[in-house]
Amino acid sequence: MTPKKLFNTFAKAEAVTWTLLITALILRATGFDPVAVAIAGSIHGAVFLGYAVTAALTGVNQRWGFGKTTLAVALAIVPYATIPFEIRVAKNGSLDGSWRTVVSEDPRDKGLIDRLFRWFIARPVILVVVIVVGLTALFSLLVFLGPPTEWFN
Repeated sequence: MTPKKLFNTFAKAEAVTWTLLITALILRATGFDPVAVAIAGSIHGAVFLGYAVTAALTGVNQRWGFGKTTLAVALAIVPYATIPFEIRVAKNGSLDGSWRTVVSEDPRDKGLIDRLFRWFIARPVILVVVIVVGLTALFSLLVFLGPPTEWFN
């Protein structure tokens, strides 16, 4: 799967899960069972974390720079904002190309982050296991902490 396809998939999934969450919130406000918010919120949270990892991996691979990569991740906080961002980066060619698995002549390839990145990209099974374990730990911590509105109460 190319960086473009992976990023596109998660950007759209993020928007779909926003729709689920917003729908569940509206249903709860109109008297329906509030468990729908917990279910939709959990699905949205998992996809949000997946999108964040995908945006970070894609940003490193495509050499977006810290600002653009951070923006890609942060836009997931705003409902549906991942879609126009994905359209823009696809249109301007920022998603073109394959995964960088070999050293190029670019001097940035000698850096620690790029070397580590290439090592993981060349070993996708290990990368997926590390991501799944890391996201599971993070997701579990967030579920344990409860809704963000209750973190500081």
